[in-house]
Amino acid sequence: MFGIGGGELIFIMFIVLMLFGSEKVPEMARTMGKAMAQLKNATNDIKNEIQKGAEANGFDQNMLSDLTNNITSEINSVKTNLLGDSNPLRGISDNFSSEIDKVKSSIVDENPTAVKENLPPSSIEIDKVNADIASDEAHKEEENEDAIKPIKRKK
Repeated sequence: MFGIGGGELIFIMFIVLMLFGSEKVPEMARTMGKAMAQLKNATNDIKNEIQKGAEANGFDQNMLSDLTNNITSEINSVKTNLLGDSNPLRGISDNFSSEIDKVKSSIVDENPTAVKENLPPSSIEIDKVNADIASDEAHKEEENEDAIKPIKRKK
């Protein structure tokens, strides 16, 4: 409730009790409750009047929701057209997936019995995979730097 925790709420209630006394706090709470109820009723009345006015002018709820959805979709399409492909890192996950698949297939091609029998890979296979990963990471870092350079602001 308004970002106030339980301890803070108790502290506020303690301060109110100290300021106004135990005799006036229940009376103040009743007054606050009545004011909140009146405010809620007033906002509901205004909402109903706006809906009646919209219906009298030929706007129904379905038409308004369709109109809102159309405007939202147009705004999103304009954003897409203006910004274009704003995420230069979009294809990196696809590249990582394809590289992982290549490494998996090379491991399977080199030692198919280890994969079928769930044997751990040999140290030579591990070294080769680590070398492939290191070279791929270096290549990806270069691609990322090339993609991000136009985005970075010069000071």
